[in-house]
Amino acid sequence: MEVNKIDPLSDGRWRHFVDHHPRSSIFHHVGWLGALYQTYGHKPYVLTTAHPDEPLEDGLVFSEVKSWLTGKRLVSLPFSDHCDILADSEIRFEALLKEYSKYGSTFDYAEIRPLNTSLSLPSQNWHSEEEFVHHSLSLKPSLDSLFGQFHKSCIQRKVRKAEKEGLQYAKGSNEALLQQFYKLLICTRRRHGLPPQPLQWFRNLISHLGDRLTIRIASQSDRPIAAILTLSHKETCVYKYGCSDEQYHHLGGMPFLFWRLIEECKAEQIEELDFGRTDLTNEGLISFKDRFGAVRTRLAYLRHPGVRGKSASSIQAQFPVAGHIFSKLPDAISWRLGGLLYRHMG
Repeated sequence: MEVNKIDPLSDGRWRHFVDHHPRSSIFHHVGWLGALYQTYGHKPYVLTTAHPDEPLEDGLVFSEVKSWLTGKRLVSLPFSDHCDILADSEIRFEALLKEYSKYGSTFDYAEIRPLNTSLSLPSQNWHSEEEFVHHSLSLKPSLDSLFGQFHKSCIQRKVRKAEKEGLQYAKGSNEALLQQFYKLLICTRRRHGLPPQPLQWFRNLISHLGDRLTIRIASQSDRPIAAILTLSHKETCVYKYGCSDEQYHHLGGMPFLFWRLIEECKAEQIEELDFGRTDLTNEGLISFKDRFGAVRTRLAYLRHPGVRGKSASSIQAQFPVAGHIFSKLPDAISWRLGGLLYRHMG
């Protein structure tokens, strides 16, 4: 079966296909792809069995990442928690994967990040190199049922405390909210021994995704204490980034924000809250997501030809001993360093 390569940013068929395919996600969306390209220079491509004059019936989206620091690789898709191959028949799936493997033979490796594909992956020469925990929460039950399944002391009580304390709430995607979010992000990343993602990344996401992106801020006496950034696609809302001021954790800012998010998702008839991926070693974050009643699944990133080495999907894996240094850097240096390093990650 013939496979063609197209540019999803200029070929209007890709946007239409993603908008209608049942397994597409925000990470397939042209807005996400455009922000990746504009911020990091990772140009997206799509492999498809469709001819140039035919509507798309399948697609495998990926980027070439060429770095002197982390190597030369194909990734489907950088900085994306997951990215299924959108093919609904075995023959199309195999054709796309075969072409992707062939194209990746001139790179260090090719990587895919399947979430829930029902089609079987060939075991030969595809190896699991990284594993994560993925959490998803069905929003189909009533609000009362959803709240009732939250952990009583760690989530329910924290939400009630936040309401009793009169935490202020704001949402949107304007520059003022972005600045509040980013200050909390710098604080959180330092706490974890990591530089923050570049501010321009978030500006580009806002520019390309529009009202699909929402920042939510919890404040006490006009001081931001917690923030989350979510992305929406069809009936799914994705929690992508979260940050907070740890000296105010006792006020329950993060549980409060997630409860407001769930209330708003229900009102907008969103059916699923995707809590995203979590490193296996991050037991605290895994427990936090568990306490909302979210369902855990295994998320494995697969490589061909499966050359084992340092992961390039995160700074933690690439620079495991640099956390102490990152945690001590001044803000101005930290975010500049992040702007340099993240271009080599993904």
